[in-house]
Amino acid sequence: MAVLQSALVHAISTSMNDVVNGRYPDWELLESWVAVVEAGSISDAAKRLRISQAGVSQRVKAIESMLDTVLLDRSTRPARPTAAGQRLFEHATAILQNADQMVESVRNVTRAKRVVVRLGAVDSFAATLGPIIIKALSGTSQQIRLWSGITPTLDALLDARQLDMAVTTTGVSSTPGVRRQKLFSEPYYVVLPKGFVLDHFASLTDLSHHLRFIRYSSRSVIGQHVDTYLMAHTDNIERTCEFDATDPMLSLVAAGLGFAITTPLCIWQSRHFVPDLRVVPLSDFSRHGRPYEPLSRTFYLSSRENELGNMPNQLHDLLCRAYEKQVAKDIAQALSLDPDHVSSFGPAND
Repeated sequence: MAVLQSALVHAISTSMNDVVNGRYPDWELLESWVAVVEAGSISDAAKRLRISQAGVSQRVKAIESMLDTVLLDRSTRPARPTAAGQRLFEHATAILQNADQMVESVRNVTRAKRVVVRLGAVDSFAATLGPIIIKALSGTSQQIRLWSGITPTLDALLDARQLDMAVTTTGVSSTPGVRRQKLFSEPYYVVLPKGFVLDHFASLTDLSHHLRFIRYSSRSVIGQHVDTYLMAHTDNIERTCEFDATDPMLSLVAAGLGFAITTPLCIWQSRHFVPDLRVVPLSDFSRHGRPYEPLSRTFYLSSRENELGNMPNQLHDLLCRAYEKQVAKDIAQALSLDPDHVSSFGPAND
């Protein structure tokens, strides 16, 4: 046994010395190479890694120097992996996945004693369902640290393992091992000042000639969603006021200074403006005699497969039940809407 232990210590020591002495690329270099291959270019990899293009190029050259081989065919635009580069990508992906499993396994030892779960959620969701989550889990062994933010930031934090779960509007993951469970969908509505007369306006473009369109910034996912919808309906509405958040946007609508397109959950987040608002479906407007098609967004609960036990499933069921039985009904009553038109539920997994 003593001989076996001595051999094991020697093997570990030799392996660590190889990393320190530069015989093997460290995890940071491997992560950079995987990002370059998956992103398709050094510039896109730089955005993903949040470092400069020069930094990514230096890391690629460092691996090439270490392995004494060419990994990128730089004669093409963008540069493409060579056969050696593709082989390194396959090995690096497997190594990093095993590293993630190692880190999570070590974390789970601590979580067995104190279950602290880091949950991120988009702002409107965190503001409306966050208190319900905290209340439901109070007194249990689970401790929730609730973070709020925008979808791209939360997805990046989940990928970087700085979050354990996230509620966002991203339905497809590019990260292996991430599971996304559908929570519910909610439609978009047109929000008008309370006393505004709607009847004689046909299209949203017509409406914009009488009321300024106050929109979400194109930096946000919800803003991009609305912009894409308007472009598909050939509505060329002038950009004037843009906001990253719902509260300042609805404050202008409530003051009679314009109209907006948003969702029930966002309106509920800023419910203090509701008495001064009128909420109408997109189908109340028409273009060339045809009503506007519905537009909706879907929330997903994202977590890593085979981690956190059954907690993601339990939280998924809690959120769906809380929204359907309580929040959706409160929103429908406050906005004078049919409860069935506030949200829809579908299969748990997408």
